[in-house]
Amino acid sequence: MTTPHSVPALGTHPAAGPNPGRAETRDQLSRATYDLLVIGGGILGISTAWHAAQSGLRVALVDAGDFAGATSSASSKLLHGGLRYLQTGAVKLVAENHFERRAVSKQVAPHLARPLTFYLPVYKGGPHGAAKLGAGVFAYSALSAFGDGVGHVISPERARRDVPELRTDGLRAVAVYGDDQMNDARMALMTVRAAVDAGTEVLNHAEVTGLRFTRGRVTGAELRDRLDGTEFGIDARLVLNATGPWTDHLRAMEDKAAAPSVRLSKGAHLVLRRTSPWKAALATPIDKYRITFALPWEDMLLLGTTDEEYEGDPREVSVTDGDVTQILDEAAFSVRDQQLSRDLITYSFAGLRVLPGGPGDTSKAKRETVVSEGPGGMLSVAGGKWTTFRHIGRTVIDKLSKLPGRPLTEDMEPMRSLPRMPLPGIANPQAVAHRLLVDGPAPGPRMAPDTARHLATHYGSLAFDIARLANEDPSLAERIHPDAPEIRAQIVYARDREWAETAEDVLRRRTTLTVRGLDTHEVRDDVAKLLADRRS
Repeated sequence: MTTPHSVPALGTHPAAGPNPGRAETRDQLSRATYDLLVIGGGILGISTAWHAAQSGLRVALVDAGDFAGATSSASSKLLHGGLRYLQTGAVKLVAENHFERRAVSKQVAPHLARPLTFYLPVYKGGPHGAAKLGAGVFAYSALSAFGDGVGHVISPERARRDVPELRTDGLRAVAVYGDDQMNDARMALMTVRAAVDAGTEVLNHAEVTGLRFTRGRVTGAELRDRLDGTEFGIDARLVLNATGPWTDHLRAMEDKAAAPSVRLSKGAHLVLRRTSPWKAALATPIDKYRITFALPWEDMLLLGTTDEEYEGDPREVSVTDGDVTQILDEAAFSVRDQQLSRDLITYSFAGLRVLPGGPGDTSKAKRETVVSEGPGGMLSVAGGKWTTFRHIGRTVIDKLSKLPGRPLTEDMEPMRSLPRMPLPGIANPQAVAHRLLVDGPAPGPRMAPDTARHLATHYGSLAFDIARLANEDPSLAERIHPDAPEIRAQIVYARDREWAETAEDVLRRRTTLTVRGLDTHEVRDDVAKLLADRRS
């Protein structure tokens, strides 16, 4: 018998069938009445749908674009306690964040998260001294029960051995602490998979064009399939607005007089090719409140982020030349010039943080979750941190159980009585990678080690389904691009099992081809052809 973390041989792992087609899903959504309709497929909406389905509710989840297509795939890719929150004395918040971080990285998704050591350089004339930062990282590690080791201070020479591109001019010392890292798009998709496994009906690329009302109460939504124009509707006892930057847009559908409830802050990032190996990340203080990150991620280097108020159309958020200059200039505090050439940039992206409405600098605003109820009974949830996505889902469900009249209570299992479920594919990624290499096809070439590692750390034990596709059709064992570890079987898997409908869905969120700067015309044509195979 296998345990949740054990790894069966490739030939014994059960294969899963494809997801229902869009027409079948639309038909199901149109015919049923749901306890809860979640509008918005970012991580807040996904997590809420997952927890609601676990509690016994009949749940539907829709998104106008792709799952995690906006803010949730435009983060700094971190699961972290929030070192800077110690500045404001938010000790309890940091401890709670650490608890959630470690739960995700150790129990819920150890196959999708990995520990990452952070170096916090202390420069002459910088905003913080070595003693203060040394005490800070010690306290930070203590709030995590020293699960990542004890925060301490090391010499510049030691740090330079692990990060060859570290700038050492004026470097006095380096404080060390630990957090975790992930691929946010993959984590979100696995959470969608968990929600579906728990009974949720999901559909992406389905835009809400209006709300349904019964005696003044919001009881569903009108939708349009963005891919073929089909119009349909969904009935629900309760509707949750989890549309992130579009929160107030949907609230205006419920109440034209609704006042703005949130404000937006743009965070831009750059992805660069690395000029040398990095064994640790850099978190460099820019001023008293802000930190700039240089993170080894997906064999690349991730730089960011900015934090400035945004008042434009959320669909038009983008990285400007000014953003690029700011990110590179701030990275230059601690990273050598040769690593910061614009020629090394492969991709840039920007997302919008959703913050509580009010005055003040967005960089100092609290990253808290706000749950509100409109005059038609629609709930809106906005804000929060990736790290606490499970906690936010539980919080919203708790709110649902306490609504006036308790419309859903009789159908809900209390969240406190439910087990803490892991995400699909949970397994030791090192064991999965080893098994992928050992259990390759008898005739033909073995799987390349970098491909095995990539599949293991992005799919966990579900990587065996992808390996099976490659074994059955050797053309699917070929790399999508020669300079990336992904193979063509992942395109088919994304199409059949992960709701990928467009080349962008595959290349930006199911794989890393776009962030590596490898989504060429030839690659896009190949992806489009494989996506069309199911529809033909």
